[in-house]
Amino acid sequence: MVKKAAKTLFTCQACGYRAPRWMGKCPDCGAWDSFVEERPSAARGTLSRPGSHASNPPVPIEAIEIETETRLRTGIAEFDRVLGGGLVAGTLVLIGGDPGIGKSTLMLQAIDGLARQNLRVLYVSGEESTRQIRLRSRRLACGSSNLLVASEVEVEAILAMIEELRPTAVVVDSIQTLYSPELGSAPGSVSQVREATVRLMLAAKRTGVSIFLVGHVTKEGAIAGPRLLEHMVDTVLYFEGDRNHIFRVLRAVKNRFGSTNEIGVFEMKDAGLEEVTNPSAVFLSERPAAAPGSVVAASLEGTRPILVELQALTAGASYGTPRRTILGLDANRVALLAAVLEKKAGMPLMGLDLFMNVAGGVKVSEPAVDLAVAAAIASSFLDKPVPPGTVVVGEVGLTGEVRAVGQAEVRILEARKMGFTRCLLPQSNLERLPAPEGIEILGVRSVSEAVAALF
Repeated sequence: MVKKAAKTLFTCQACGYRAPRWMGKCPDCGAWDSFVEERPSAARGTLSRPGSHASNPPVPIEAIEIETETRLRTGIAEFDRVLGGGLVAGTLVLIGGDPGIGKSTLMLQAIDGLARQNLRVLYVSGEESTRQIRLRSRRLACGSSNLLVASEVEVEAILAMIEELRPTAVVVDSIQTLYSPELGSAPGSVSQVREATVRLMLAAKRTGVSIFLVGHVTKEGAIAGPRLLEHMVDTVLYFEGDRNHIFRVLRAVKNRFGSTNEIGVFEMKDAGLEEVTNPSAVFLSERPAAAPGSVVAASLEGTRPILVELQALTAGASYGTPRRTILGLDANRVALLAAVLEKKAGMPLMGLDLFMNVAGGVKVSEPAVDLAVAAAIASSFLDKPVPPGTVVVGEVGLTGEVRAVGQAEVRILEARKMGFTRCLLPQSNLERLPAPEGIEILGVRSVSEAVAALF
């Protein structure tokens, strides 16, 4: 009798779409040449059998006891802030970032902070040997006896370690290196990544062990693998920054146990990552004095106000089509503000090259920096510096009006603490604010009023 060949499927490595045959273009996400042949795993009880019972039967919601959740502190205040105040037991956290940005360094320092509290923790690496981890830990001064390390890529072996040791927290570096022998695909494929994440998620919920998954990112900056990966985990963190800059920003894009607006700022040094407790002072430390095109904006990241320097440069276009090069800001938003300046303030920017940058390598996305962006462009175009000691805050509409922003008082207090003596903000905010001491507040209703007040 001839044995029937094992059935195979073709899986898109970009989105996880499956097809019975190879396809050049994925009909779901549109990626080209992304299908890889894989052998699906045998079903393991996916369909209920007659007479079977659920292991966790449903209960009335009011019958569930609510316990006070105690969060674990890693000892890194910036990291705990982004997590929502600390680590919740049984949490599955996914952290991604560019290669060499410092993900493994951050994880080793964070888990060592837990180990120093007499908590047993486990660091599993699929990319480094235990000797390499030890060499890195010596440089980072991480050497607690409660920190256990292992070099393993098989999911079943890692789950066995968790069952046997029952650590408080586990780091898996990285999720793309794990594989299960039950699947015929290679490590890093969509099937392997999805299978490994599901098993680790079930282990975290069953045992109460908090698990960190380090993930690689694609060239677009998203975590490699299907989007389903981000839906399964409790928290998704992105470690951002330019490798040419010393500053790193940890940002949450999903958090079931805290806010997604908080950020943590770190500085990369020879001995590892060091917290930046006052980001405003760091980002403004090298700000040029009386330079056209340089404006300080008060941005709010979660509950923390941060002062950042926005830089703009306008120059004659060398080619037929003017260039728009934007770093750290939304390029479409900057183009919109340039059009508002041209229409409402009479500045012919359409035929000029426009370059914008946020000093320090950080990214700012909230609309409250619109007026500062417009002020920086106008300053460069007019070749006039903004008056010293001035902070600009406000959202700009398409008709040129300046709209109110949230938490204006907090932004003003941060500006005053950093030594600024003047704040330009929307008139509607000024009408609701108590008169602060030590700083002059100037309200404006439109972009043209702001340009007239600054220049």
